[in-house]
Amino acid sequence: MPVDGEPDYASSERRQHSPYVKQKALRLEELTAVPRLTVTKPELMPGGSDALFRKCILDFLAFSARVSQCRAGFGERFGISGVAYTTLISIAYLQGERGVGVSRIAEHLHVSGAFVSIEVSKLVEADLVKKRINKNDRRRVLLTVTPIGRRLLDDLVSVQAPVNDALFDCLSAAEFQQLSSMMERLVPCGDQAAMRIGSLPRRASLPS
Repeated sequence: MPVDGEPDYASSERRQHSPYVKQKALRLEELTAVPRLTVTKPELMPGGSDALFRKCILDFLAFSARVSQCRAGFGERFGISGVAYTTLISIAYLQGERGVGVSRIAEHLHVSGAFVSIEVSKLVEADLVKKRINKNDRRRVLLTVTPIGRRLLDDLVSVQAPVNDALFDCLSAAEFQQLSSMMERLVPCGDQAAMRIGSLPRRASLPS
């Protein structure tokens, strides 16, 4: 037992090796550790930091959410979802005089044919799209917007145009063209990223 005023080295050593002290030290080390970088490409790391990349992703997600909200609002006026509305307006733009196939719509929307078929079934049920057999290939169908669907799309313009204008109100003509070009190039990059994440195990194993 130590004399009054004399340091208790044994007790101090026991405290240093206690599980509580070790756990507290580990938490402190985690808090003071250098943040893990989320990218490695130098082009995405000005000044060696990923801060701008992370901000860009968050801004992109915020804007995408607002675009989806507007699309959902358009769809509500038809009694359909935003995704179904996007499918409908794509058919209207691509159908021409003969109609348009499911595969062409899927390519236009960067989704699978099965996904488009599901949305088309909803539009047919709502009497917004008509489906008929392709005479040149009876295994396929041609899609056209019905008179009801066309009338609803025409009536929507008075709402649609101001909303779409507002979405890109801050951009100049040159900036909008640059953005359009960049988005076209980013879609294949997104496909590559999705393939990578899709090839990973469902859950990462926790460190032991």
